[in-house]
Amino acid sequence: MKQFGNYFNVRHFPEYPATLYEPSEYSLGLGGKRIRPVMCLMGNELFNDISPEAYDVATAIELFHNFTLIHDDIMDRAPMRRGMPTVHTKYNESTALLSGDVMLIQAYECVNKVRAGSIHRIISVFNKTARQVCEGQQLDMDFEKLENVALEDYINMIGLKTSVLIAASLQMGAILGGAGDGNAQHIYDFGLNLGIAFQVQDDYLDAFGDPEKFGKKVGGDILANKKTFLMIHAQDVATGNDKEELETLLKSDSTDKVERVVAIFKRCGADEWARQLKEKYLSIAFQHLEDIAVISVRKKPLEQLASFLAQRDY
Repeated sequence: MKQFGNYFNVRHFPEYPATLYEPSEYSLGLGGKRIRPVMCLMGNELFNDISPEAYDVATAIELFHNFTLIHDDIMDRAPMRRGMPTVHTKYNESTALLSGDVMLIQAYECVNKVRAGSIHRIISVFNKTARQVCEGQQLDMDFEKLENVALEDYINMIGLKTSVLIAASLQMGAILGGAGDGNAQHIYDFGLNLGIAFQVQDDYLDAFGDPEKFGKKVGGDILANKKTFLMIHAQDVATGNDKEELETLLKSDSTDKVERVVAIFKRCGADEWARQLKEKYLSIAFQHLEDIAVISVRKKPLEQLASFLAQRDY
């Protein structure tokens, strides 16, 4: 896996025009955990030795993921990503849009390297996932305009925006490793539920995390009035003064908005509730991993990675 991390320390785009390609290189250079491409390789390794094509698909996944981050940061008006200025902040919005677009094109160039025997299945999964991620982002924006969002609707949105790319990364690696339909579905469902647990932790860290570890400003979701797991729970259970204050704060731009909303979260027990919800989806994920028909020792790396992702503090 270290070999893949080093892969992104080299240049991936042409040098000219620099105004187009330097922002793309900058985005990749921001680093990150490379969770999704690593999962593609681990999905492949669960069933077979890692193939060169798995590296091509893993690269496509990381390029696609970074494309979505560039565009999401513009839509979210986010100034920071991984502790550094976002692409549109460092350059400008028009350049960021084009640089994101060219990353998506490059992602398909990588997918196109897959051999004929698997290419149609890989393209099908990749295209379906790309569309679902866009659907999830649109729902996320739609939810910002609503006063209340049902928990099941939010989970559906997270499944589309976050979980499907994790699930598809594992599944595409498994397909390249020769997994049958049943095993490929189990590893997809493992990733889907792990992705929800991952997002619960992400929502938690946005409110309660250490900004130096988290890599971006804490409370960004609160300032954007996002209907996170924490916000939905607080709206459901808050009563009396807490309920009135929360409704007022959602319509406010006060300088102490984040601190006051976080205090309400704590009084509503949203932090402990989120921990329990995360454990629920992590347990479902592990059951699907258990049901995959390979020897247990081959599953250990995925078990360890899943536990790390669900417990991380950054």
